[in-house]
Order: sequence, then structure tokens, then C-alpha cells
Amino acid sequence: MSSRPPAFHPPAPLGVEGLLAGLEAAGEITRLRLLNLLCEAELTVSELVAILGQSQPRVSRHLKLLVEAGLAERQREGAWAFFRLADAGGALARDLIARLDPNDPLLVADRARLDMTREARRRQAAAYFAQRATDWDNIRALHAPEERVEAAIMTMIGDKPIRAVLDLGTGTGRMLELIAPLAERAVGVDQSTPMLALARSRIDQSGLHNAQLRQGDIYAPPIERDSYDLVIIHQVLHFLDDPARAISEAARALRPGGRLILVDFKAHDEEVLRQDYAHRHLGFSQVEIESYLSDAGLAAVQTHEIIPTPGESANLTVAIWLARDMRFQTADSPPATPARYTVEIA
Repeated sequence: MSSRPPAFHPPAPLGVEGLLAGLEAAGEITRLRLLNLLCEAELTVSELVAILGQSQPRVSRHLKLLVEAGLAERQREGAWAFFRLADAGGALARDLIARLDPNDPLLVADRARLDMTREARRRQAAAYFAQRATDWDNIRALHAPEERVEAAIMTMIGDKPIRAVLDLGTGTGRMLELIAPLAERAVGVDQSTPMLALARSRIDQSGLHNAQLRQGDIYAPPIERDSYDLVIIHQVLHFLDDPARAISEAARALRPGGRLILVDFKAHDEEVLRQDYAHRHLGFSQVEIESYLSDAGLAAVQTHEIIPTPGESANLTVAIWLARDMRFQTADSPPATPARYTVEIA
């Protein structure tokens, strides 16, 4: 797969008032330090207080000014609130920060304390993962190795740059880690605060600056409509009471001509997954998935199945379904053809 960076689109130009407001908000030492930190990671007020060594009211006041100027935004996540660069004004912030000397002693000290914050996150995420590692290992043992599944996903996506990718039910953030390097912007949504902490640690360790996380219900995700070139739902549908509704929400997020990738088990009879691991569905048939896609206004394009090899103890088949929004076609969006099947055995 190509390692070339994504082709970034220039940010929308700011009006005179918007530019002046942004420059005024950034023109203060604490706020400039805050922007420098938010260029690196999504952070809570308490984390920023610890890094900057300033009082909570002072930091909160500066954050409020950055939000009002459109340079930063606040995202609620359970009892916490995370701050990050705004999608629009963040471009101005990054331009300003790029002009700073990274070896400035003040910024070096801030980065050192940011590294300590990230290490604390990593330890917390590792503890949560350790509590559930046995369950995840047991489920992974039932299907082909993740490496084969992930390679098939990336082959299906291809290596063309992606403007915006959305991962619904992001879980550990593994799909963001894989796909975000191809994207200009990547968003992961999950309802679980502990899982978001795990995903945030993974993003930190991967050094991804274009990925962000949002807490929300997959049936009502806090995302922009008609805004994503690629949406992925990876090993989530089998947990849901209403998979069709989740697929419809994913379809609403797609830009015209955008693609949806579903990854889940083919229909099986492993009742232990329902009894012990809260799976609501024992996989899905091709007919079920195509019906869900059709109801959501999407056209099924391709299906790829990863079947365990005779030498593996696994017995579940993982399927990857690719669908496309058909509202219009572009030069980069070839016409959809009837669903194509490929089967990978080894």
C-alpha cells in the first residue's frame, strides 16, 4: 500500500472579523500554549491545568475565549469534557503554531508534561485492557487472525487519499490507527467512556494528529451529515438490537458517492457468543446485509470473506461488505456493479 500522505484540501477562507478574532484569541501566552498542546492531543481541563501549572479557573477562562473565537471546541464525554482544535478555526491555529520554535524552553517543558499525561492515559488503558483481555482473546480465537482481516480491509479501501473517515463504534480505536494515515480527518464514535480512553491512548501512541473521538450513541451519532467519504462499522453490528438503524445512520453520514464498509461475522451457530459475550446476533447472512443496505439507500458493491484455514482452530468466517452511496458518481467513484464475492482461505 502506498505510504504517500493524503492530499489535504485548503481550509475555507476566514472573513476579516473571523481572522481578527482568531488572531486576538491566540495573541496571549497562555492561550498560545494551549493551542500548541491542542495541536498534539485532545485534553481535559484537569490535564491542561497539570501541564500548564495554572489554576483551573484561569485555564477554563482561556479555553472559553478560544472556543468563542472558533479556534477550539469542547466535547462532552461522560462526566468529563475534552477540548480540541475546532475543525474550521483549527487550521489557523496550526498555521500559527507551525511558526513557533519547537525548541523554545517553555514549549519543551509543556511537551514533557504532556508526555507524562499520555503515559498516565496509557497505564489506565492498559489496566482496562488487561481486565478484558481474556474475553477478547477467546473471541479472536474463533476467527481468522486479525492480520488477515485487517489486510483485506485495507485492500478494499485502497490507497487513495480520503478527506474524512468515520469509525462508528470505534472501540479500541484500531480502525482509526489503520485508516487515519490515509485521511485528512478521522472521527471515532463510541458510547463507552472506558473504551474511548483506550482508543485515546492508542491514538496518542500512534502520533495521529488528525483523529478525534466523540462520545455518542451509534443510533444518533454526534456527527455531521453528508460529510464523510468513508464510514466503517467494524465488529459492532452483532451487539446491536437494530443493525438496520445503525446502517441507516452511517448512510446519512456519507457524502454523495461515499463508501460504507461493514465488518462482521457471517451467520454461524456459536451460541456461546450470545450467552457469554452479549452478542445479539449470531452473524449475518448475505441476504440480511444486502437488505439493510438497500433500505438505507446504498448499493452493495463487494463482499470479501476470510475463512479460517484448516490449520487454524477457528471456525467463524469474517465478512467485509463494501457499499456505496449512489446519489451521484464522480471520476473517482466508478459506477457500482452487482455485489462481487471473493473468498480468502489462506
